[in-house]
Amino acid sequence: MNRILLYKVLGSLLFLEAFFMSWCLVVSFIYGEKDFIPFLLSIAITIVAGVVMRYNGKDYKGAMTRKDAYLIVTVLWLVFSLFGSLPFILGGYLPNISDAFFETISGFTTTGATVIDDVDSMPHGILFWRSLTQWIGGLGIVFFTIAVLPSIVGGSVRIFAAEATGPIRTKLHPRLSTTAKRIWSIYLLLTVLCATMYCLFGMSIFDGINHAMTTTATGGFATHNDSLEFYNSASLEYTGAIFQFLSGINFTLLYLTFLKGKFKGLFNNSELKFYLLLVCSFTAVITVMLIVNNHYDIERAFRSSLFQVVSFITTTGLFSDDVAQWHHLSWVFLAILMFIGACAGSTSGGFKSIRALMVWKIIRNSFHQILHPKAVLPVKINQHTIAGTQINTLMSFFAVFVLACLFTSTLMIAMGIDNTNAITISLSCISNVGPTLGTQIGPEMSWAGLPDVVKWMCSILMLVGRLEIFTVFILFSRSFWKDN
Repeated sequence: MNRILLYKVLGSLLFLEAFFMSWCLVVSFIYGEKDFIPFLLSIAITIVAGVVMRYNGKDYKGAMTRKDAYLIVTVLWLVFSLFGSLPFILGGYLPNISDAFFETISGFTTTGATVIDDVDSMPHGILFWRSLTQWIGGLGIVFFTIAVLPSIVGGSVRIFAAEATGPIRTKLHPRLSTTAKRIWSIYLLLTVLCATMYCLFGMSIFDGINHAMTTTATGGFATHNDSLEFYNSASLEYTGAIFQFLSGINFTLLYLTFLKGKFKGLFNNSELKFYLLLVCSFTAVITVMLIVNNHYDIERAFRSSLFQVVSFITTTGLFSDDVAQWHHLSWVFLAILMFIGACAGSTSGGFKSIRALMVWKIIRNSFHQILHPKAVLPVKINQHTIAGTQINTLMSFFAVFVLACLFTSTLMIAMGIDNTNAITISLSCISNVGPTLGTQIGPEMSWAGLPDVVKWMCSILMLVGRLEIFTVFILFSRSFWKDN
């Protein structure tokens, strides 16, 4: 392990985390609340740790290897979450380190699962920190750093590859830092537009900014216990659904479409069409179910169905209705959506629509191959043939994804959690969704009642899901530590 390189990068990025905490310090000062001192102490501790690590890494000179990149990314997310939990611990809001770490890593991974039972009682600085962690983690901590301070992260291409989501990656510019800036410009523009719309339709400025950050990050943390249901506003729900949907689209595609005017690529994109098909079809089915089983009127049924479908497929986790009161078959549909997820290259989690589309085409080709054994049937996405190595990686990813869910579900069931909750908790964590579908937790309840061991399991599962499994799991392989 290249400790000097690790110290150098971690030390530099801890300064960045302290900078983010200072925003919350300003919010706390404006509102004159008691979380000012906890943030001040957290910033001081984080800066001191950053100075120590940076000093230990000052002599590093050399190139970053692929192995270094995988290790740095995983350790970075863990360290960021550990120091990010300090305001919760020092302020006494979540004195249990298991709860504080769970809440923080849930924020950075944009999962949105919370152990805070009464969000309304939290001070403004803490609420802003929860939202900010999700906004930073939306496109990735490293990706943000590459965009803003590319010189901090040496070997940008390798370290980006270890953090990026999706099986296919495209570049807007030969320089990764330029590409990162352009994608972040879209992300920032969406956030500003979303905050503006929220405020126009009745939210306060503070609530509007917080909800905009968690909406475009597809994270789901809210400033009230009842999420968007608190406002009981159709216009806010439609706004939330629209911006969640947009944030579930590949940000490279959004940039090329809206800032470059290349609308042809938008209409010809296979993943986007599949994503849109899923949203439309599941919204229609659940709308009918709500009208028949819950006796909703047509507009409310459509609005509630659309919002929850978009929230689950983009793995946001905001809610505008109590899904626990819906027919159990709708839980199955929502579970399917939270497994699939939205587009690669977006802020959403899950398996990703492009992978689901590739799996569907592989299965379809297999049936054709039975009837026509000598036929050559390539898998094509956006008119490009997918290489055999990518297909092998895809199937490996699918197998590990499912096995990870089954393994953790089995452990939770052995610890006394009921079957439905165990399965949906595992799926929710690895897909970075947040809400679950069951009787013990459910979409409107916190995760505080889970045993500490389960919280740590869930925390690791969130990280595994956010870094797309292999980046974390490869650290546990013998060859990673033995091979040169």
